[in-house]
Amino acid sequence: MDELVLTGSNRVRFPGISSRAYEHPTDRGALVALRAVPGFDAVLRSLAGAIGDRAERLLYLSSAVRVGPAQYPRLAAVRDECVSTLDLPEVPDLFVYRSPEAEAMTIGMDRPFVVLSTGLVQLLDEDGLRFVIGHELGHVLSGHAVYRTMLVRLIRLTQSMAWMPVGYWGLRAVVAALREWYRKSELSCDRAGLLCGQDPRAALRTHALLAGAVDPAAVHVPSFLRQAQEYSAVPDVRESMLKLLQTMDATHPMPVVRAAELQKWAAGPEYRAILSGDYPRRADDPATGFAAEARAAAAGYRDTVRESADPLARVVSGLGSTLADAAGSVRRRLRPPGDVDEPDATPPS
Repeated sequence: MDELVLTGSNRVRFPGISSRAYEHPTDRGALVALRAVPGFDAVLRSLAGAIGDRAERLLYLSSAVRVGPAQYPRLAAVRDECVSTLDLPEVPDLFVYRSPEAEAMTIGMDRPFVVLSTGLVQLLDEDGLRFVIGHELGHVLSGHAVYRTMLVRLIRLTQSMAWMPVGYWGLRAVVAALREWYRKSELSCDRAGLLCGQDPRAALRTHALLAGAVDPAAVHVPSFLRQAQEYSAVPDVRESMLKLLQTMDATHPMPVVRAAELQKWAAGPEYRAILSGDYPRRADDPATGFAAEARAAAAGYRDTVRESADPLARVVSGLGSTLADAAGSVRRRLRPPGDVDEPDATPPS
C-alpha cells in the first residue's frame, strides 16, 4: 500500500489510481462487453475519420472562454486540484460557455476536454464545482470521452437524416445503446467526483441543486434522498414501464437516482478503502484478466438487480449471470490467433 498523500485542504490524493476503483458495476458491464472485441477503440476512432476532435475543439475555442490563470483562475485551481487528486497524466483543457442551463460534459477523441455552462458555474459553490469537475475528469480517466463524442456526433447525424427512414432507424438503435451505457457511466463518475471532493454531503447537495434547488445553504439532503426511496418503491410493472419511457432518450440518470446510488457507495466499504489507500492501480490494468473483469461486472450487476424493487429488474435478473459468458464468447470468436486469456486466480462467484 502506497503512503497516503494529502492536499493542502487535507484531501487525500490517489497516486496511480485506476478507473476500476470507482467504476459502477453496470458501467463496467457495458464496457467489458464492448472492450471484449479486439481493436474496438481503434475501429471507433477510425469511424471519426481524419477530423479527430478538431471540430469540437475549434467550436469551443471560437465560442467559449478557456479557463486558465487569467480567465476563471479559481476554476483553474479547482481543476488542477482534481487532476492532482486523480493523478491524471495530463491537464485537460476546461472551457466555460454561455448558457442558462446547468450543464457539463467531457468530449474529444485524442485530447479530451471539459466544458461547463455559465448556468452551472453560477449555481454551484466551490465544493459543488469540485464535485462536478472531478466527475468530468473521471470520464477522462475512464476513457469515456471517445464514446461520448461519438454519441454527440451520431445524435447530430440522426437529426439531419430523419427523413431517410432506412438509415435513420439503424442509427437510432446505436444512439439508444450508447445512451444506455452513458447513463451508467454517470454513476461511475459521480464516484470520481466524490473522490475529488471527499465530502458526501456536498456531492449530494449538488444533485439536489441540479434537480431544482436554488440555494446551497437551504438544501435538505435527507428529504431529497427520501424522494429517491419513494421513486424506487415501484408498486407494479406499469410504473416501471413509465420510468423506462421517461429515461430511454435521456443521457443522464434521474437526479434522485444518482444521489441515492452515490450515497450508498459513500456509506460503503469501497469508498473507505480507497480513502485509506487501498485501491486498484493503473500499473496493474494490463495484468487484469478479462475473465475476472467480466465476472466482477456480472456479480455487481446481479447485486444491483437483486436489491432493486423494480418488477422489470426482477424479470431480467438472469442478465447479470450471462454477461461474462456472452462477453467471453465474443472475445474467443474475434481475438487474434495465438491470443489466449490469462489464467484467473479469482475463484468463480
